[in-house]
Amino acid sequence: MNASDLHITTNLQPMFRIQGNLVPLQNSVVLTPEDTKRLIHELLDENQHKRLEEFGEVDFSYVIPGTSRFRVNVYKQRKSLAAAVRVILPNIPSLDELGLPEILKTMALKPRGLVLVTGPTGSGKSTTLAAMVRHINTHRNCHVITIEDPIEYLHKHQNCMVNQREIGDDTRSFSNALRAALREDPDVIMVGEMR
Repeated sequence: MNASDLHITTNLQPMFRIQGNLVPLQNSVVLTPEDTKRLIHELLDENQHKRLEEFGEVDFSYVIPGTSRFRVNVYKQRKSLAAAVRVILPNIPSLDELGLPEILKTMALKPRGLVLVTGPTGSGKSTTLAAMVRHINTHRNCHVITIEDPIEYLHKHQNCMVNQREIGDDTRSFSNALRAALREDPDVIMVGEMR
């Protein structure tokens, strides 16, 4: 099965998104509010529990060691819990592997400027940004700071020093992290979202 997402919600079987369509998990039961609460709470650490209670939703990365990495959004709906779980590819694809225009390589290597990556949900914005950071990391010698909610792709230091900051764990907000980043001697700042 080549699913991009898993959805867990009350009064429905777990649903996979496969090639854009929602498909129920075969031979699964309809989840009760207690089922969803139990399943979701197994994913959360203490800090994430607190953020969920305070804000009604929480974003985080979840790792099954040696297997996969996921971006998880847990939220309250109709006085119960729901979750959207997206698979994060194990390797960061290159700009070429994504079939993106050559101009992105040129833009990624510019010493100054602003690049906005926009599009609807599931269109590949996060993967495009990760591929651009990968390109910078293999072709420049600089300090890259990413500000993400949550951290999706994990970058290794190659030609660049790449520091990744996650909202909630490493900093309070995008605005705080961006303000602080200006004092951290960055050459490149990648902001995962503008909210």
